[in-house]
Amino acid sequence: MPHDPLPNLIIMTKTITLTLKVWRQKSKSEKGKFEVYKADNIDTDMSFLEMLDVVNEKLTKEGKEPIAFDHDCREGICGACGAVVNGQPHGPLDATTLCQLHMRNFKTGQTLVIEPWRAKGFPIVRDLVVDRSSFDRIMAAGGFVSVKTGSAPEANSIAVAKKNAELAMDAAQCIGCGACVAACPNASAMLFVGAKVSQLSLLPQGKIESKERVLKMVKKMDEEGFGNCSNEYECEAACPKSISVTNIARMNKEFRQAEVDS
Repeated sequence: MPHDPLPNLIIMTKTITLTLKVWRQKSKSEKGKFEVYKADNIDTDMSFLEMLDVVNEKLTKEGKEPIAFDHDCREGICGACGAVVNGQPHGPLDATTLCQLHMRNFKTGQTLVIEPWRAKGFPIVRDLVVDRSSFDRIMAAGGFVSVKTGSAPEANSIAVAKKNAELAMDAAQCIGCGACVAACPNASAMLFVGAKVSQLSLLPQGKIESKERVLKMVKKMDEEGFGNCSNEYECEAACPKSISVTNIARMNKEFRQAEVDS
């Protein structure tokens, strides 16, 4: 008899039962309300979005409208997903997107209140889905970056201080999910805009249009209806990529200087 190199493994799975209070709203023009659902036998290895998939499958079988929510990569990269869970954007874990939040972080019998981002700049499309195209318009307002195209330049042809390179990369981690806006009592988008301004202005390639960029992006942010920063720091706490509020200070400094020079 051939010897089995692997012993027999017993795979233990843990399941929990949850009560979900989910915001349901058919469209921007209609009134919404919370509806209660039971999520039974949820595997604790599931992600939060997989849990919603299970609930939606049950609703569909019952002939009911499934819960609409945003998602794409489900790897914490794209910034498409997002909802407020028990008052916390992306849920209770630090530096974690909703799609990477696993159900083992909740206890059986727990009630989860799930609602969309709340901001004038993020109008509700349906249920947990909001229109975040305002972020795209802010980015577009910043314009282009002047760089030479063609073959790759020699690595050391443009000197970049290590500190600036690291700060730029830290700011560039922003995925534009909007959790900062949802967490801020003023629905401010300054952490998002500060990160996008910083990732370019810290590098030599981004300095050519830096003054014009910060003026246009801040102006567009205000036009989109986002509030002002009042140093609550809730944005940094809710950010799944731990973007620092120092980027807001940098943006404010560059904005004031651009105003003086213009």
